[in-house]
Amino acid sequence: MNRSEMREQAFTLLFEREFFKDLPLTDIEEIFSENIAPLSEYAKELFEGTVSHKEELDSIVSTYSKDWKINRIPKVNLSILRLALYEIIYIENVPENVAINEAVELAKKYSGKEDSAYINGILGSYSRSR
Repeated sequence: MNRSEMREQAFTLLFEREFFKDLPLTDIEEIFSENIAPLSEYAKELFEGTVSHKEELDSIVSTYSKDWKINRIPKVNLSILRLALYEIIYIENVPENVAINEAVELAKKYSGKEDSAYINGILGSYSRSR
């Protein structure tokens, strides 16, 4: 399994988490592994790290989302943004441009037509400000 596939696993878990907030992380991981595919260690790391830094990541999204409050951003886009920001900030061996490109590709696959540009804009603005 390549890194893009592992990242997609993490995204799927994060998106699921938006609907099952009270379900323990271990249960979400178990459901995924039983019904979709064995969960990679990298996907677990991304998922758990993103969940544990949610407030910080949401603060960044809020800062760069002009006129959009967190609760108005579609859950799929918010999951993608959180994941990409986590990789940019905390995963040292993933270049920023790779994390951004992977987020845009996830948006093209799972979100609306114009959402990939929105995600690219937020992540690009954050990256340039660092």
